[in-house]
Amino acid sequence: LATLMANLLIVMTIRYSRTLGSPMYFFLFYLSFSDACFSTTTAPRLIVDSVSEKKVISFNECMTQIFALHFFGCMEILVLVLMSLVLMSFDRYVAICKPLRYTTIMSQHVCGTMVNVAWVVSCIHSSAQIFLALKLPFCGPNVIDNYFCDMTPLLKLACMDTHVINLLVVFNSGAICFISFIVLLMSYVFILRSLSNQSAEGRKKALSTCTSHIIVVILFFVPCIFTYTRPVTTFPVDKMVAVFYTIGTPVLNP
Repeated sequence: LATLMANLLIVMTIRYSRTLGSPMYFFLFYLSFSDACFSTTTAPRLIVDSVSEKKVISFNECMTQIFALHFFGCMEILVLVLMSLVLMSFDRYVAICKPLRYTTIMSQHVCGTMVNVAWVVSCIHSSAQIFLALKLPFCGPNVIDNYFCDMTPLLKLACMDTHVINLLVVFNSGAICFISFIVLLMSYVFILRSLSNQSAEGRKKALSTCTSHIIVVILFFVPCIFTYTRPVTTFPVDKMVAVFYTIGTPVLNP
């Protein structure tokens, strides 16, 4: 409830405010929307299962959850990268070096195109996950050692050699997480290096903002990298690790 209320409040505020029309708020709108949707892919089912004696999910529901989880998760990652690169790096460069062309270069159309590309990439990514999941044969017992459906626990249940499919999952999900994490860290290094030209008050404000951003980014990406860049093995700690990026980050982002 806290996640939904906080993120939807941001969405509604930006949507109906006449003063929050800059690119930063445009991307923040989609980040909050993605967070609200991303949290609903796992949290409601977790709440239901925690009060139910029989914890059962159908095959179709499982596939739907995998698609939604990866679709909105990938969207959140891409919007975070766009916000970091465009707003914290390119946006500042244009505003300082080409101020008269700022409104043309950073127009609503350009930002909208970037978000549309992010939607398409997210759809391709999640569709690839479903394509791989549908190729898995299950012979039972079909007990998932997690609180949501995902590729890693499903690969462990499959009665076939999943080495190739696991490599494809690592190449798909793992690469997105790892490359995005490196890009974000590089952008933050670029920002912190540029603080030498700022006043003491400006440096303090930027450091406080960047510190909170970096903490949330680490809480999201490190568990994702731990989950999606390893062989088909499940650990008892996986469920706790998953809490950070499925429930923790969406409530901390606002």
